[in-house]
Amino acid sequence: MNPEPAPADPTAETIRAALVAATNRIAGHSDTPRLDAEMLMAHALHVDRGQLLLADLDVPVPGGFEALVARREADEPIAYIVGHRAFWTIDLEVGPGVLVPRPDSETLIDAAVDHFGARVPRSILDLGTGPGTLLLAALDNWWQAHGLGIDASEEALAYARRNAERLGMAARADFRLGNWAEGVEGPFDLILCNPPYVETGAVLPADVRRWEPSRALFAGADGLDDYRRLAPEIVRLLAPDGLACIELGAGQADAVAALFEAAGAATETRADLGGHRRCLLVRP
Repeated sequence: MNPEPAPADPTAETIRAALVAATNRIAGHSDTPRLDAEMLMAHALHVDRGQLLLADLDVPVPGGFEALVARREADEPIAYIVGHRAFWTIDLEVGPGVLVPRPDSETLIDAAVDHFGARVPRSILDLGTGPGTLLLAALDNWWQAHGLGIDASEEALAYARRNAERLGMAARADFRLGNWAEGVEGPFDLILCNPPYVETGAVLPADVRRWEPSRALFAGADGLDDYRRLAPEIVRLLAPDGLACIELGAGQADAVAALFEAAGAATETRADLGGHRRCLLVRP
């Protein structure tokens, strides 16, 4: 005869109550504390957030949730804690050593899709690829394309290669250690780049400043050091009818456009959903 199941502990904290408490604890460390709490709870339960929101929240909290909340209280990025971040149409493995993909960067892919229309950019270059963010998003959009991702960090490239393998793109995505476009030969139909553009000494949120790699963030006193190097190299590598989509920091559009125009390119800008000029479109 099977024993009777043990009754639930009426004093155990429920998921519903734990989410409220975690939201309050995280509030000083995040602009989206409730969302963060839900993502951590979903991670602890091994479900996605949508499943969590449809589940019974009046059951005991899963083991491990408290430790996850403590990590967020220590300003660790939510993407590092759960180990992944959605971007465009893909989901990327991320963690310490790589820049966390931001929704604003999707502006670059959106601009490229609009530019090429029914055409396919068959050769794609991603300079500063990190975990493969822009290159793999582009390859997911154009399955006939092949791409090259360059990064100065072997740690970042390890993430990129794992992401390409998991997404079924390893045969179309080559990743190499490099110093921007040094030694790279073109031409490329599409060049994507999200370079460091933060001014040295700028005040950043704690989860960015303390956890994300400084080499992927800072670019000199005015934030333009890497653009200065990239402008002539990107123009050199563009196919005659190609396009480069370069991410911009706040207030940098005119200065960066001037650098690319001085290198012989034509430019225009594209705004993100917040209305900020986020993407510089560069044509030869």
